[in-house]
Amino acid sequence: MNRRLSIAPMMDWTDRHCRAFHRALTTNALLYTEMVTAPAILHGDHQRLLGFDAVEHPVALQLGGSDPDQLAEAARIGAAFGYDEINLNVGCPSDRVQSGRFGACLMREPQLVADCMAAIKDAVSVPATVKCRIGVDDQDPRVSLFETVDACAAAGIGTFIVHARMAWLKGLSPRENRDVPPLDYALVRRLKRERPHLSISINGGIASLDEAEAHLDAHDDPGDGVRLDGVMLGRAAYHEPAILGQADRRLYGAATPDVDAFGAIDAYRPYMAARLAEGVHLAAMTRHMLGVMHGRAGARAFRRILTVEAIRPGAGLEVVDKAVDAVREAESRLDRRGEAA
Repeated sequence: MNRRLSIAPMMDWTDRHCRAFHRALTTNALLYTEMVTAPAILHGDHQRLLGFDAVEHPVALQLGGSDPDQLAEAARIGAAFGYDEINLNVGCPSDRVQSGRFGACLMREPQLVADCMAAIKDAVSVPATVKCRIGVDDQDPRVSLFETVDACAAAGIGTFIVHARMAWLKGLSPRENRDVPPLDYALVRRLKRERPHLSISINGGIASLDEAEAHLDAHDDPGDGVRLDGVMLGRAAYHEPAILGQADRRLYGAATPDVDAFGAIDAYRPYMAARLAEGVHLAAMTRHMLGVMHGRAGARAFRRILTVEAIRPGAGLEVVDKAVDAVREAESRLDRRGEAA
């Protein structure tokens, strides 16, 4: 199946530990770094900013910036680190992003975005891609989205991930911009219908694999007939990561069994053990696991144990084992009650 599932870059969430845990659930999904600005890469600690574990592949580096030369150099550094894709953020609505002239405000400057992408593309041999909104503030999204995509396509860019909302930079907080502007999935499907040669992935408000499949199979609008090329999951993948355990089978046709929460934690253990040996605190890794037992008996105890005990000095994998045992015991009690009934 020629489909693309990716996990959205989310500041303070999709760090290297989060990505390693998500990889324990899905082999195929493309993982993204948090956005890293080009100036930070040029002047900062490369290992701290860009280092990742080989287990994370395939993984994309998302850059922020608006200077083509800086972005080209940052992309070269990222490619040398082994990233599988370089992505430019043209969608983040934060105040810091606006003051730095990158992120969603670049939707007003499609030719500058195209110049940036041309520089990135020329600098690396891995794919160069764009993640954008459909427009900002008073723009007409039927114009702004197509102008941005067409300018980049003219520069040789073929893959776009579209967050199907406007960014209202005047009057809404970054948090509100994730929910308040209405979704316009139809416009993204129109983009694919009118630009069929481009790879178009959709992002925004997709809460389950059922919804992801609907976008990929055109089930959300059977009369439309447009099949998008990919889906990007954001908060759903973070807050209920167990859904990713079905992704390889459902979205990629893999013959391997689904990965359940217990299996994912077992697969994540060697990574956690290695990082603990390096001095990483357990809580830095387990904070990304808190939602993996969502909907299961004992989920609350699982979260409480990890939240309270993983932050203690010297906390190790025994805390994870205790949290997992709490779920197994709760499910066992539930099974016994069912048998008794």
